[in-house]
Parts: sequence; structure tokens; C-alpha cells
Amino acid sequence: MKMTKIFAVGAALVIGTAAFALDGRQVMQNAADVKEPEFTHALVTMELIEKSGAKDVRVVEEWGRSKNDLADVVMEFKSASAAPDIVGTRFMQKEQGAGKDDLKWIYLPSLKKVRPVAASEGSSSFMGTDATYDDMSTRDVDDDVHELLAETEAKNGFKNCAKVKSTPKDLKKSQYSYRIGWVDKDTWVPVYVEMYDKKGKLVKTLEVKSLKVINGYPTPLENVMTNVQTGHSTRLVMDEKKLVFDKPQNPKIFTEAFLANGAKAVK
Repeated sequence: MKMTKIFAVGAALVIGTAAFALDGRQVMQNAADVKEPEFTHALVTMELIEKSGAKDVRVVEEWGRSKNDLADVVMEFKSASAAPDIVGTRFMQKEQGAGKDDLKWIYLPSLKKVRPVAASEGSSSFMGTDATYDDMSTRDVDDDVHELLAETEAKNGFKNCAKVKSTPKDLKKSQYSYRIGWVDKDTWVPVYVEMYDKKGKLVKTLEVKSLKVINGYPTPLENVMTNVQTGHSTRLVMDEKKLVFDKPQNPKIFTEAFLANGAKAVK
């Protein structure tokens, strides 16, 4: 399940690499090559936390599928404590493969229409969270140059991490000048990522707070993205009891008709 380039960071055990010296690209390729569930269904609690501590608590239902190594994800906002007008908002993202941008659509109840999310909106916040639309997109390994800064380093409670600096080959196609990630080598999950703005200043962090292997899939159950420049953060907690892997989902869910009509479209 892709979301969450925020909602769920991909993960699985890659066998055989420990016997060889790693370089930065290999670390990131290992993370990208992780096997994903064919289908996922999850309920996620999303907290938008102001610098003052005030919170907007939302509940999001999420469906995912992986087909021919391409992932689709659909989200529906079920409740929101401080922004009830977003309830019923639905979002869909579809991977298109190497060298192609992910396709995205959003349905806003206030407009009562589905519209595509344009590439020019990539740096815009997704539904008021600290993630942009581009943060949620799939980024090809070879879009960046990867430098191994440390082969083994402890970070964020994980003792066996590879530390990698990833710099875009084309700065015009990235909102960040570079990223530094710590990838847990036991699962190949990126457990902590720092993102630097075009001036080279730290702007955001993404940290995995809880990671558990479920049905053979290493699964981040809680992660937090923080904008260190504004003090705002977004916390995502997956309900483990309602998390379902590899149970086929109705294909109608992954359509614009579902975005427009919700449950009516799958009956």
C-alpha cells in the first residue's frame, strides 16, 4: 500500500544484500523493490496538530492494490473534528511506471465533481496536511543521486540503519534540494527522513514511530510528518485490528465513478 508515501511506507526483507558492501543507490533500490500486498484495506486516524497543540482529528478509509508492479490507492475522509466540510472527500492516485508521473484525482463534496490534480499542484498541501501531493507520489530511484553517508547508524530507535543522502538530478522537478533518509536494513523501511528546501534548510521530517511485521509485511502503524519551519505536524495511526492484507477489493473502488458516488458505485 503506497500512501502515505505518507500512509504506508513500503517494506519487506531483501535477501542477500547483507553479504556485500552497500552503496546509496542499492539501499534505495532495496527499499523500492520491497514486495507489497496485492490488496490492502485500512482505517487511519489522522491528526493535524498546530504549533499551539490544537488538533483536527480525522478518520480516513483507504484501499490499495498492486498490479503489474504498479500501485493504486483510494482514500475517503469519513470524519473530521474541526473541518466537517471535508467529510466525503475522496482521492485516487495511480502509478504509471518508470519515467511517468502518477495520475491523481480528487472529489470535493462542495464542488460535487471529480477533477484531476494537475502537476502544477505538486507542491500544494494535501488536504491541509504537512504532505504535498508530490510527497505522496512515487519517485523513481534513478531520479536522484544517492550517497551512502553511513552503512550502519542508529536512528529513531532503530539500531541497524543505512543513512543515505538523495539529491535530485533535475532540481526543477523536485521541491527539495535533497533528502537524508535512514533505512532500517532489517526491513528496508525508511524510518526517518529529513527534507531540505531549495535554500538548503531543513523544512520537514518524516518519522516512523511504530513498525510491526503483519502477515509477513513490515508495516508502519504510526508515523509523523513535521514541518520544522512552521511547527505544524501530521500524525497518522493505522488501526491494526481493521488492517486487511491480500483480500481482493472490488475493482470499481479504483475508478472515477467511485470518487463521484462513493459506496453507490460499488453496489
